[in-house]
Amino acid sequence: MRYKITLSYDGSQFCGWQIQNDAITIQECLQNALSTLLKEDTTVTGAGRTDSKVNAISYVAHFETAARDLDAGDFGYKINAILPRGIVVHSIVPAADDFHARFSARMREYKYFIHRKKDPFVSGYSYLYTFRIDVDKMNEAAALLLGEHDFSCFEKVGSDNKTSICKVSYARWETYTPDHVRLMGYPAGEDDYLVFTIRADRFLRNMVRAVVGSLLEIGRGRHDQDWMGGLLQGGSRSDAGESVPGHPLFLTKVEY
Repeated sequence: MRYKITLSYDGSQFCGWQIQNDAITIQECLQNALSTLLKEDTTVTGAGRTDSKVNAISYVAHFETAARDLDAGDFGYKINAILPRGIVVHSIVPAADDFHARFSARMREYKYFIHRKKDPFVSGYSYLYTFRIDVDKMNEAAALLLGEHDFSCFEKVGSDNKTSICKVSYARWETYTPDHVRLMGYPAGEDDYLVFTIRADRFLRNMVRAVVGSLLEIGRGRHDQDWMGGLLQGGSRSDAGESVPGHPLFLTKVEY
């Protein structure tokens, strides 16, 4: 029987989602926990790969087991008891035989957080970027990402995707107020914290981090907004901006 499992994880202690040799990953930890509880070898398929240090909220995966009478509440309690502290399972529910965590997904959403001034309370999940930037220009460039394009210029070299075509439905920078500023009066300016949100039908390896790095270069004035359009029309990975760090990146939504 096939089950859908929803989980969240702090990626800081893991080398991404996908199983690797000599590295601790989310997929490996989840498979080991399921195999222990079900007393059978269990393979987990996820909604997509997340890079090393990248986080996820309500990530979706599926697995199959001969067991047909799982008590979701009891099983969820047991699996959370043996999973590492950085991973939590929210729900395990029966799924249709043709449900596929990766191929059935219609939309995925990522958020990337940056802060403009040193702040010890967000540094673990946000990128300190102190250069002066023009957010309006960054959003003008982000608008060029909308629609269906070949995003190979933002794809990690050596990836084995069959196609680099993705359809982006939303891409925008916004200011936000962290809880410690809002609730506890931490001194900060209203533009000190920014979050970039992007939604698409699919993403390539390293794509979001390379897009963010490129947009920040535009914000700094190193390129104009039209540079983004040129990259999409035929640029290579070496033409685009550098990838930003992974720890401020969150996969925040998967829709089916």
